[in-house]
Amino acid sequence: MRAAVFDLDGTIADSEPRSRQALRWLFEYYRVPHDDALLGRFVGRRGREVFAELGHLFPGRDPAQLAAEAAARFHTPGQPPIGALPGAVELAGEIHRLGDPLALVTSASRDHAVPVLDRLGLLGLFTVIVAGDDVTSGKPDPEGYRRASDELGVAPSRCVAFEDSPAGLAAARSAGLYCVAVATTHPRSELGDADQIVSDLSEVTWPVVVRPVTD
Repeated sequence: MRAAVFDLDGTIADSEPRSRQALRWLFEYYRVPHDDALLGRFVGRRGREVFAELGHLFPGRDPAQLAAEAAARFHTPGQPPIGALPGAVELAGEIHRLGDPLALVTSASRDHAVPVLDRLGLLGLFTVIVAGDDVTSGKPDPEGYRRASDELGVAPSRCVAFEDSPAGLAAARSAGLYCVAVATTHPRSELGDADQIVSDLSEVTWPVVVRPVTD
């Protein structure tokens, strides 16, 4: 393997609880019944695409505007700070130290991704960033991962994707990347598209040794 391609939220950054809180506020504001399973549909995906699928719950509302409202709530003052998940900073630093390129493929906007990477001290390590507003179709579509591979100049088969969501794994697999799933936001039973499953990135060493999935 010659390159590493990371998802951001839920893989590097411990931000999913904050995202869910923002979504919960929006559903409650519009008096839309919801549960954890419904909110879980947003993990790893662009908000406007999920809201488009849920149009029957928000009649007359623009999906892009709903996504913008949730994003604004995500950044409301008083929200807890976003930290790094275990092993994320260390793994990214080690890959960079060994001279292999890193890319980021995230469903979040560039305005979100760049400040988060900068806050975690990782921005300078990534040579390629493909954000949700850089692609026509978001995850689970493979467009973002294909673009990252092209911009890295590394064949997909020689790239490792690190993902936490079924949508992200589906995107990476469809693009031809080797997939390592971190069970930070979903149980292992929902990460079956991965080649490997780990609890978090502290369990990963670089270069990744290709092996079958184990429970």
